[in-house]
Amino acid sequence: MSSKGRVLVAMSGGVDSSVAAVMLHEQGYEVIGITMKTWDYHRSGGNNGKETGCCTVESMNDARHIAVKYGFKHFIVDIRDEFGDWVIDRFVDEYTSGRTPNPCVLCNTHIKWAALLRRADNLGCGYIATGHYANVREENGRYVISKGKDHDKDQSYALWGVQQKHLERTIFPLGSYRKKEIRQIAEDFGLLNVANKPDSYEICFIPDNNYHRFLNDRVDGLEERVAGGNFVDKYGKIVGKHKGYPYYTIGQRRGLDIALGYPVYVTNIDPVNNVITIGEKEDLISTTCKAKELNLVKYDEIPDGSMDVVGKIRYNDAGASGTITQISEDEIKVNFPAGREAITPGQAIVCYEGDDVVAGGWIHKVNIEIDEKESVPA
Repeated sequence: MSSKGRVLVAMSGGVDSSVAAVMLHEQGYEVIGITMKTWDYHRSGGNNGKETGCCTVESMNDARHIAVKYGFKHFIVDIRDEFGDWVIDRFVDEYTSGRTPNPCVLCNTHIKWAALLRRADNLGCGYIATGHYANVREENGRYVISKGKDHDKDQSYALWGVQQKHLERTIFPLGSYRKKEIRQIAEDFGLLNVANKPDSYEICFIPDNNYHRFLNDRVDGLEERVAGGNFVDKYGKIVGKHKGYPYYTIGQRRGLDIALGYPVYVTNIDPVNNVITIGEKEDLISTTCKAKELNLVKYDEIPDGSMDVVGKIRYNDAGASGTITQISEDEIKVNFPAGREAITPGQAIVCYEGDDVVAGGWIHKVNIEIDEKESVPA
């Protein structure tokens, strides 16, 4: 065995994971590549003839070609059932409950790492590795995720849910590189079939990026059941009809098909009554939220119960100053004194101390003081 040990590398067939695998091979690890088939067009629909992403025959062949070129083993494993149960089913459940899910975090938390480590154990691998732009280190007995050097490509937000026992065996080879450097390294390694592959931004199991179509395919009779609900303004006045609450998200402006003479945005979704509240931009501002299914990363509990952080409320969010307070073992409250626009139930909030991930959770309540005040009986 190589002196640095055996590592199982998740290879999607893209440039990042391909470079990660070859980089570790060149560093002296015994690399085993693995490509996970998580979904297919037959089950998910949306085959628009532009097969991109991690589960196409082309991407699998690219990964295998690189393994053969560099002389390490490569396997393809079918985890469609695991993926569907955790990721696709919850994705549908969240939308039909009036929330906006983040399937990439769900995949990392419940599928990718667990699936990788099970296969790693079977293959005698002490480590797993991925092509994420992030870093992990041990500090004070904790394994801490921090931002990658390339903040434009940083993926630490999508990794907040990975458990400590999984981080202990995780390597992120690309954390100290920028994307343009990785493309150059791919060319230097002779990985010409992937060096200039474009990044994929759509959700892997919705290749046509048509959420409306996907939800209708997955839930029989959904469109007929939810069509014709009311748009209301912040005072409760009916101002129009919508296509169905699952097809909208907080902060949405485009595609509302309603003209009031000024720009309007979705500010609230009521799935029980199939009502969508719309308002102006300032109506999107909230100062507090609660998040559950908490995962603590840097500390085993929030120091002194509360601390200053920078909170990100979506993947491409720059973050804003706030205070995190631990309410219970499974819940946090985050306060943003300056307010945040379109804090969205179903999305993750990730709190940082510098570049380090402190904690993350799933947003389930917004503007807590208002909600709690209004819930008190008169």
